[in-house]
Amino acid sequence: MYQLLPPPPRNRQVDLAEVYAYPAGAPRWVRANMVATVDGAATAGGKSEGISGEADKRIFGVLRALADVVLVGAGTARAEQYRPARVREQYQAARAAAGQAPTAAIAVVSRAMDLDWSQPLFTSPAVPTIVLTATDAPQDRIDAAAGAGAEVIAAGTGSVDLALAVERLAERGLGRILCEGGPHLLGQLAAAGKLDELCLSVAPQLRGGDSMRVLAGPDLTDGLPLILHSLLTEDGFLFARYLVGGTHGSAAGPGKEG
Repeated sequence: MYQLLPPPPRNRQVDLAEVYAYPAGAPRWVRANMVATVDGAATAGGKSEGISGEADKRIFGVLRALADVVLVGAGTARAEQYRPARVREQYQAARAAAGQAPTAAIAVVSRAMDLDWSQPLFTSPAVPTIVLTATDAPQDRIDAAAGAGAEVIAAGTGSVDLALAVERLAERGLGRILCEGGPHLLGQLAAAGKLDELCLSVAPQLRGGDSMRVLAGPDLTDGLPLILHSLLTEDGFLFARYLVGGTHGSAAGPGKEG
């Protein structure tokens, strides 16, 4: 049966931290946050900025404020000129009560470690930036990363084993994992069976062309079923929170902080 989901009354305040709270009791939970146009474009001119908006950025900030660590591919970090996550004062009490650092660490996935160690992402984070790489990554770049203050975590040989990388983060108490892409990294996470949730912002525009979708890379032959958890709207955007179906039945209800 169809259900009509009208926007809430204008005077109704939605607590985004409650809507997007991590499930209680989950030692590890991998959430992705992506934005796309109605026709599926995940980038405009190689960046997400052109299809984002103020409402989308607000949710972006809340998701970072709830996470232990933000997972991002090296290509996306370079293209989007990633900076450290901000310390958001309104979340400090909740983060302290949950045993979290003042803000989420940024974890860059890079086999080659071809990164600019002079960037603020490495020189001035509130929480040291993490680099997830392979055991046989170039030693001179490992040394350069350590010299810049980054924590280097090896996961896999020859390439970064994302399933192992997720476990390495969880072992360090960084179980609330927020993946911000790009599409290839998200595709690899989904293929590895490590994606628990997708937060998708649908921008009210069309792009056409050959822009990449939110997921790229391996073909998910049997598809990955999703369960709609919540749906919000503001300024023409749709904000959907989907849970990956089939293996996370206990998380199908409203999220609660653990």
